[in-house]
Formats: sequence, C-alpha cells, structure tokens
Amino acid sequence: MTSGLQRLLITGGAGFIGSNFVRHWLQTHHTPVVVLDALTYAGNRANLGDLEAAFPEQLTFVQGDIGDRPLVDSLLQKNNIDTLVHFAAESHVDRSILGPAPFIQTNVVGTFTLLEAFYHHWQGQGQPDQLRFHHVSTDEVYGSLSPTDPAFTELTPYAPNSPYSASKASSDHLVRAYHHTYGLPTLITNCSNNYGPYHFPEKLIPLSIVNMLLGKALPIYGDGQNVRDWLYVVDHCRAIDVVLHRAQPGSTYNIGGNAEISNLDLIGLLCDQMDALAPDLPVRPSRDLITFVSDRPGHDRRYAMDIRKIHQDLGWSPQVTLEMGLRQTLQWYLNHPDWWQPLLTAAYQQFYQEIYG
Repeated sequence: MTSGLQRLLITGGAGFIGSNFVRHWLQTHHTPVVVLDALTYAGNRANLGDLEAAFPEQLTFVQGDIGDRPLVDSLLQKNNIDTLVHFAAESHVDRSILGPAPFIQTNVVGTFTLLEAFYHHWQGQGQPDQLRFHHVSTDEVYGSLSPTDPAFTELTPYAPNSPYSASKASSDHLVRAYHHTYGLPTLITNCSNNYGPYHFPEKLIPLSIVNMLLGKALPIYGDGQNVRDWLYVVDHCRAIDVVLHRAQPGSTYNIGGNAEISNLDLIGLLCDQMDALAPDLPVRPSRDLITFVSDRPGHDRRYAMDIRKIHQDLGWSPQVTLEMGLRQTLQWYLNHPDWWQPLLTAAYQQFYQEIYG
C-alpha cells in the first residue's frame, strides 16, 4: 500500500524529532512541506534555519497552535494537504509531574482538534484512500516491565503510569477510534527513547552532554538501574517514512533501537566517549561528575520494544548502533555550542533547580 504523500503538514516540526524528520524528508523527497509549531520552550525555529534557506520553495513555516481549529482547517485546505504527520506534544515526564494541565491540553485536546479537522478535510475530498493521518507516540503508554518480562509488542495492553504517558495513551485511543468509527486512514507508531541532534537539554542524554561541557553534575535518578531502549533519531525518521509509504491504514507499529541499557551504564558510556572526543573538559574523567539524586515519583523501571512486526511487514530495522549514535550526537553538540548555549535561559535554570535541586 502506498499513499499519495505529495503535500505534508508536520505538526511540532520545529521540535527535536519533528525537525529531524523535516530534515530527512526534504533531503530525501521533493514534495512541499508545511510545518506548524507553537514554538514553546522546546520548539526552536533555529532547528529549521538552514532548511528554510536551502529549500525556500518547498518548506513553509507557520507559527501556531494545533488547538487552533480555524488555523488547522485553513492550512489543510489552502495547501491541499494529503498527509498529516503529528509530532506536536508536551513530552517530558518530569514536567508532567510538576504540572499536568498542558499535557492534557496539547496531547489530548490538541490531537482531537487535529483529528476533527483532518476528518472533515478528508470528507471534503471525497474520503480518498491515499490520505494519511500519522500519529507519533511513545513506548511509555505500555507501562513498566520487570527485568525478565518480554518486550512490548503492538498488542501489549496500555498501562500508563505518568501524566505524560496517560495523555499520550489517550491520544492513541482517539486516533484508533477515528479509524475504526469513521474509516479515517490513520497510522500510529510508538517509539522508544530518541536521541540525536537538536535535542532540547532537559532529557537525559543532551542534559548530560551539556553538563559535561560545563563541568556540572550529571544527575541520575535513584540507583541508576532503570532500563530504556534507545533509538537514534535518524533511524526513527527512516521508520516513519517507511510506515507512511507502505503501511495499511489503521496499522500500529513499534519502533525501537534494539539498544537496552541502564541509565547508569548509558551515562558511563557517554562519559567515556566525551573524554575521548573533548580533551579540554572542565572536569576529567567525566565519570567523576555522576551524582545520584532522589528518584522520580512513579519512575517506570524498564522499557523494551519488540520490533519484529515492522521488520517483517515493512523491512525496517535500525541501522545505527548505540555507540555510533552517541558518538555522532556528542560530536554534533561539540560542534554546535551556538545552538545549545542560548537555550540555558533563566527559565531553564529554574526548571533544572526544581527537578534536581
């Protein structure tokens, strides 16, 4: 099955994964892309700056909210959109614990608004099969695994444990319902933890990279034995591309990196790579900066993704190993202090103190 994929609307396209996907798409395809992003704290127009210069006829940026129904309607109609790829989301568990309301508004109400707009757009087009609404979600909707549990499959029951994961689970259910009730040609992908360039420095890997470069502590929750599966963002973008082109409407696919590792071992590996790449660090060895802090409330112990379905159905598998991806990510941050230094604002420092003290 191949959809039209001629005119894309990408929500959250100035964020971390969204901007990497815009970059992948523009460098791989020759179709117009409209990016809709509210440019909240994690959305950054600079993520797209070189792309806007390189693809002026192909890339259109619109600052706006996915909850603005008249705006979404006008973008769909004016640009004759046939494919909506929905990245826009509040995504940081710690922030959802401090204040869950924006997560409900953006992830649940915002997704509902997009679904309603795309449904009426699809109806107005005569309900063509080639349209696609692709919803990008997370492995966190499945809950937590013990060390011996089998990995999450697409049939694993949902059991979200944080306000963030509950909001994403809610949006997944809405997308699924619009397919099964109305026949809307939807797709859902649930990915494991992403890392790579353009990642706002509140998440574990970019935060640790920036702190090493500044000689600051590397905070690790609890005993550091929480396990995650890590997916290089470029591999994730390739997977979404494959799903858009080949998956049947109504499909759900897990996307993972086949790279399970504890937080403590991950940061140790990152420290060793940083020491090898950056000879003039403020503190060496970087492992001396590792600091254990009080655990996050309700912290899920382990995530793991079974990706056999996407490999068997669509032929996708991750190409970048964890060691290779971390090295490329470190090198990118070393080469782009002009990108990450302006993000360390007073608001960022206040949030950091609230979380880590």
